[in-house]
Amino acid sequence: MKLTIDTTAQTLTRQDAAGESSIGLYTKEAFEALSREWLRVGWSLSYYHNFTWLGLPILQLPEDMLRLQEVIYAVRPQVIVETGVYQGGSAIFHASLLEAMQQPQGRVIGIDIQIPAKVRSNVESHAMKSRVTLIEGSSIDPSVVATVKGLAGNASPVIVILDSDHTRNHVAAELEAYASLVTPGSYIVATDGITKDLSDVPRALPEWKADNPFDAASEFAKRHPEFLQQQPPWLVRADPLTENVTYWPGAWLKRLR
Repeated sequence: MKLTIDTTAQTLTRQDAAGESSIGLYTKEAFEALSREWLRVGWSLSYYHNFTWLGLPILQLPEDMLRLQEVIYAVRPQVIVETGVYQGGSAIFHASLLEAMQQPQGRVIGIDIQIPAKVRSNVESHAMKSRVTLIEGSSIDPSVVATVKGLAGNASPVIVILDSDHTRNHVAAELEAYASLVTPGSYIVATDGITKDLSDVPRALPEWKADNPFDAASEFAKRHPEFLQQQPPWLVRADPLTENVTYWPGAWLKRLR
């Protein structure tokens, strides 16, 4: 596909196997097409590697974190479970939101197959440390799943965020393992489905086109009608925009009441 931006004519022209078409440059459709390519280029340049939260690196697109914040504020969870710890920034992000919302019992459970001593030290010495529990092990190991469920207990609401191994089979296994923790009205989030659209960019793998979290989440939704695969509604919205600029397409699975 070829995109041509003409700022004089104020058009965006698309050329592909189906032919050529032009739309207004300052339209919803042009914004979405350009956003898709911006996301792809930004991913290839590791744009999302350049952010921290309260001092610790956070490997996320800022737009996704703002949208996640909206959901956390609306749901007001007692427990946030996250698979994938990286350097601890996202765990601290979740904990700081619970602190800001004055959730007295609010806590974060972070799981990773390996948590380096430095990462554990940074989290466990942070001002938010009392709200975070770190578990080292595979997120789909039955003993790890049992430990997480024991720590969550009867807490409600519970949000689960899946951000570890992004292969289709692993995400599918995580969804099955942790879905029962998600309380009605809350979400399980299968992040980074954008990998399905990255198979042809630098640093990516061709197999991602078919091996990705998006397909795992879509298949899960078909098997589990108690979950609705749908982007959470925006709390404020300026017409005509409707779609997130996101690394998490198809990620949001809401447990129906």
